[in-house]
Amino acid sequence: MMVCRIDHPAYCIITRSFLLFTSFVEKPDCLNKNQPMERKLFLKNGLAALGILLVAPLAHSCSKEDMETAAEGEQGDCAVAPTETEGPFPTHSPATYSRSDIREDREGYQLDVTITVGKVSNGCAALAGAFVDIWHCDAKGNYSEYGGSGMQSSDYTSLHFLRGRQVTDADGKVTFTTIFPGWYNGRATHIHVHIFDASGNSLKVTQIAFPEGSGTALSKVNGYAKGMNGYTYNANDNIFGDDSSGIEIATVTGETSSGFNLSFQLNIP
Repeated sequence: MMVCRIDHPAYCIITRSFLLFTSFVEKPDCLNKNQPMERKLFLKNGLAALGILLVAPLAHSCSKEDMETAAEGEQGDCAVAPTETEGPFPTHSPATYSRSDIREDREGYQLDVTITVGKVSNGCAALAGAFVDIWHCDAKGNYSEYGGSGMQSSDYTSLHFLRGRQVTDADGKVTFTTIFPGWYNGRATHIHVHIFDASGNSLKVTQIAFPEGSGTALSKVNGYAKGMNGYTYNANDNIFGDDSSGIEIATVTGETSSGFNLSFQLNIP
C-alpha cells in the first residue's frame, strides 16, 4: 500500500500518476487491441502527459519562497557546515571564557572575526541565543592549556589565550577580536568552532579555513617569522582536503598595517 506524506499532498498525485503510467508500460495488454499503438508513440505521449501531471501539482503546492529556498540550497548558500574533529587541543572549560577579545598577551596581526550562525531546517534563518566557542593557535603555532609533550613542547597548560565564547545575537552573529593564527606541521591555518544550544547541547563542531594564493591575507602574513617553508595547504590538509566546494573557507580581507577581518557563514542542520 502506498503511503503519502501529509505535508506534501502533491507527492501523492505524482506517485499515483507514475504508478498508473508504469502499469500501462509494463502491461501493454491493457491497451485496446482493436486500436493498436506503437510502443514508441505510446511512451512519447504518455511521458508528455505524465510531465503535465508532475508539474501542475508542484506549481500549486510550492510557494515562490519555497522554490527560492530550494534553489539557494542547490547553490550551496544554505548548506550545512561539515562536522570536523575538535582536534587535540579543545578548550577545557569554555563557559569560563565568555569574552570577545581573546588575545590576552599574544602578539600578532589583529583579526576581527564575525561568525553568522544559520539553521538550515528553518530556511537558514539566523539562530539567536546559541553559544559559539572558538580557539586557535598563536603566531608560533602553539595552543594555550596544553604543552610540555611531544605534540607541543612549549608548556602553556596554565594559560588560556586565544579561546573564547560568545552568544549569537538576533542576527545570529558573534564577534571576536583575536590575532591572525600561525600554523604548525601537518595543518593549514585554521580556527576551531563549537556551537551549543542554550541548554549546553552540542549543535556543531567544525573548523574554518583561510583563502590561499597571491594577494590573500595568508600570503601577506606569510607565516610570521616562521615563513611558509613546509606549510600544508588546504588541498593537502587532512581536514580541508575534501572540501571541493570551499564551504569551510572564510572571507578574509585587510592588510598587515591595519589588521584583518574574517567573516564566515556557519549553518547547522
